[in-house]
Amino acid sequence: MSITAAMVKELRETTGAGMMDCKTALKETDGNMEAAIDWLRAKGLSKAAKKAGRVAAEGLVGVSSADGKAAVIELNSETDFVARNENFQKLVKGVAEAALDADGDLGKLNGASFPGSSKTVEDEIKDAVATIGENMTLRRVASLSVSEGVVASYVHSAVIENLGKIGVLVAIESSGDKAKLNDFGRKVAMHVAATNPLALTVDQLDADVVERERAVFVEQARESGKPENIIEKMVEGRMRKFYEEVTLLKQAFVIDPDNTVEKAAEALAAELGTPVKITAFVRFALGEGIEKEESDFAAEVAAAAGN
Repeated sequence: MSITAAMVKELRETTGAGMMDCKTALKETDGNMEAAIDWLRAKGLSKAAKKAGRVAAEGLVGVSSADGKAAVIELNSETDFVARNENFQKLVKGVAEAALDADGDLGKLNGASFPGSSKTVEDEIKDAVATIGENMTLRRVASLSVSEGVVASYVHSAVIENLGKIGVLVAIESSGDKAKLNDFGRKVAMHVAATNPLALTVDQLDADVVERERAVFVEQARESGKPENIIEKMVEGRMRKFYEEVTLLKQAFVIDPDNTVEKAAEALAAELGTPVKITAFVRFALGEGIEKEESDFAAEVAAAAGN
């Protein structure tokens, strides 16, 4: 029987086993889904299956750094309690360390060797699911690098060093003093954690976001009843303010609100006697975009009590 991608996907979603394991199971059982599930269970490959359907929206964001590069990952769990588990923290640290060589590729990271282990990152996470007893998901990874300069990092709400609720990387290209560049980069990373800019520059903003904002401003301006040429000037003024609010380089620097982030970089460049250019940033906030299942605690207690 021909094994289709849809069959592999269905088995993977049902059991939580790896893609290749699911493909093998289906081949071994001639495509019989129930038999494939049993095959995986018999091999001990679907031990996390019963937990795979639960929403994993807690956990930790972890960062790791090396000379000229840094990486950030998000590893989710079901409860905030697990984030305080020492074994889970070690797992996140190890995954973040492995991410330094993954080039921001989630598949590459899953298949990478876990530091100090003969297992892959994916297998270490599977083992942790069975040991800790909660579903876990390696949700995403990103990395930044510079040819000359630093990639600074900052972790907000840290539970231990480099692990917390928000992780930020900031890449700075410069031949200047690395200690001063790192100090400035960390401050910019703290700024990013606080303001959550949409992009580095106006040119990098999502065109759909820009168009949506412009359309809203046009409608607001037209309600004033003013002529079209005046409306156009009003819209351009509001768009300039929008750009200042959502692009990192144009934002007022939270540590020095009288200057923009761009002006602060120029001031450092003058001090160091060499150009300082912020080239990229990444911000991971734990659980952003994940829809959590809201529960009625009182109803749960009543149900448990048999009411």
